[in-house]
Amino acid sequence: MSIFDPFSGDKIELAITIPVDEDGFMGRECPAEACEGYFKVKPDTGQVDDDLPRICPYCGHSAPSDEFFTKEQVEYAKSIAFREFTKSVDRKLKKMEFSHEPKGLFGIGVSMKVKSGPLPPIRTYREKSLETRTVCSECSHEYSVFGLFAYCPDCSAHNSLQILHRNLNLTRKQVDLTESMEDPDLRTHILEDALENCVSAFDSFGREACRVRDGKCTKPGKALSVSFQNLGRASTRVRELFGLDIALLVSEDDWRFAEIAFMQRHVLAHRAGVIDQKYIDESNDSASLLGRKLKIEPNDVKRLTEILDRLGKEVILKLPNP
Repeated sequence: MSIFDPFSGDKIELAITIPVDEDGFMGRECPAEACEGYFKVKPDTGQVDDDLPRICPYCGHSAPSDEFFTKEQVEYAKSIAFREFTKSVDRKLKKMEFSHEPKGLFGIGVSMKVKSGPLPPIRTYREKSLETRTVCSECSHEYSVFGLFAYCPDCSAHNSLQILHRNLNLTRKQVDLTESMEDPDLRTHILEDALENCVSAFDSFGREACRVRDGKCTKPGKALSVSFQNLGRASTRVRELFGLDIALLVSEDDWRFAEIAFMQRHVLAHRAGVIDQKYIDESNDSASLLGRKLKIEPNDVKRLTEILDRLGKEVILKLPNP
């Protein structure tokens, strides 16, 4: 930041360090008026070249790094600059102090003394608490955002696949917990919840992967509403919008296994796990199961996480860059 010497008119450069929070993160704010999203980054992680543009994790706006200061940081820097300006003026005026003693019988003494007042206060602020902390899988930049999905502020890589992997890993841990459970009802409840979490994780991943690529699809605006709770319908929509048949990204056997698991999730969520005729018709399961409860096995849930992990990776590789 620059201030001007009021006496010489020279510009004085001030190096002002923006403080970090207790976790070493610094607040940032998108300069785009339509966004102004707040996020935090950890300095000296990722691409540490200050000349590289930075990216808003929410809207993808790109701008020089020095345009991402928050309003509070700007006010903080201004208060330091004003204090330095005041101190500079005081120093200059003190150099102009003088005192002339009176001379002769009726001499008059003249003097000038400078009395400094209190220095202007420094504006303080506190960085906000955010919800999701991520280490970019591409450049190792550490950042925090509101919500869940985001672009890396350093290299612009989107974290949708990373979040999918994280959620599926949590589901695997959930399944592992059931191995030592003696209560059969609790074990069943957690396994059913794990299956639903798998579907929710892939649905949110798929929606976000399509949303950030809406401008690259055949009908802009339509990719914003693609749902992945039904894999068959999702496959049709993605093929229509992006020309990609996601059913071909894994083996036919794995795709069918995942399709049926997603149908089971629907039965769990909407029929308390009781098998109905629609499920039997769509899954080609035995008609003798009608009216009985689904039985979710740990190995089936783990297999689903592995399939969705591979499918998610292939989807990101084959879809156009956002």
